[in-house]
Parts: sequence; structure tokens; C-alpha cells
Amino acid sequence: MRHSLSDLARGCGAGLRALLALTLLTGVLYPLAVTGIAQVFFPDRANGSTVSADGREVGSALIGQRYQLPDDPGDLDDPAAEPEPDPHWFQPRPADGLATNSVNTQYDLLVSGATNLAADSPDLTEAVAAARAEVVAFNSVPGHPVDPADVPADAVTSSGSGLDPHISPDYAALQVRRIAAQHDLPVERVARLVEDQTEGRALGFLGEPRVNVLRLNVALDELVADR
Repeated sequence: MRHSLSDLARGCGAGLRALLALTLLTGVLYPLAVTGIAQVFFPDRANGSTVSADGREVGSALIGQRYQLPDDPGDLDDPAAEPEPDPHWFQPRPADGLATNSVNTQYDLLVSGATNLAADSPDLTEAVAAARAEVVAFNSVPGHPVDPADVPADAVTSSGSGLDPHISPDYAALQVRRIAAQHDLPVERVARLVEDQTEGRALGFLGEPRVNVLRLNVALDELVADR
């Protein structure tokens, strides 16, 4: 009996020491080491890839934002009314898959998601056609109408999350004349701004060239302020 109790005590002691050692290693030392390495070598990514303007954080480069006009007081009685896009800013991809929480309505949440419509869905076909017409009308300026054939796919389709922060260089270029007209800027200067903000393929061959809409609009704001 005495031998069994001593074995039990040794086993419990060993288990407790192992628990404390692993807790120290995996719960304290490892997180501190990973956090320290991230802060030293990748501080921007470790802190959420935040973007600042005028000394304050305006968002994350990893999450797409909407650039919309203030709500019209006349639309308050119409729950289906959607805010209009602000013509002064470059616009991101559509976000038809986004939704609001319907279960726990105590909090106003934005639920990420896709439309989940099949490629041959009539609803998707109609949505793309309507979105193309809106893009053409929104970005056409006097003397320079947008050709529907020039509207790229990312201008009329949502991403899988609805929160894609990037658009294609083609979609950004399509918006250049509208932006130039709204801010009374030379078209060539706005086009050069888009070119400057265009990111290449990762490692030179992965993915496609892209433009981060938040960073592009922050650069546009600085350009307008400095003219």
C-alpha cells in the first residue's frame, strides 16, 4: 500500500512538472518569441496591415471598404434602399455576398460571404448585366462614354468573401476619367497614380497584378490636398 502511494505521488509530481514546463514553453515562451520575431521583422503585418492617413488609422489593407454617399434622409423609411457610391473615390468590387446577422441581433454585425450562385444561374446573369450597366453609367464622363465591352469581370462580380481589398488595374483605369473630372485633375496624373499603386505578382509569377483600393484612395486624398 505504501509502495503504491509513493508511486502515485511520484507520478503526480512528474505530471505536474511536465504540465508546468509545457505551460511555460508553449503558453509563455513560444508566444513571446513568435510575437517578438513578428514585431521585429514583420511589424506591419503583425499589427493588422493598418493604413494611416492624416495621423490616424483609416482601415486595414486586408479588408475592403465601401465608399458611399451619406444616407439620404428620404431613404430611412425604405429598408431596401442602398447607399449610392461616392463618385469622388475609386470604388471596390461589388459585395453582394455580404449580409447582416439574423440570429443574435443584439449586435450589428457584418457577415462575410459569397452569393453562392452557380455560373449558369439566371439570377447571376441578371445581376452581372445590371452591375455592368451601373458601372458604365457611373464612370462615363462627357465625351468619354465607357464601352460595356471594356468593363472587367471584377467590376461586376463579388469575391468569395465580399471583402476583397483589391481591384484589377483594368477596373482602376476605367475609373480614372471619373475621378479626374470629380477633382478637376489631369487624367494623366490620375492614371499615373493608379500605375504607382499597382502591385505586381507575388514573387514575380504568383497571382495577378492588383490595386489596393484603400491605399489608392489614401494616395488620391493626398494628391488632391497637395495640388
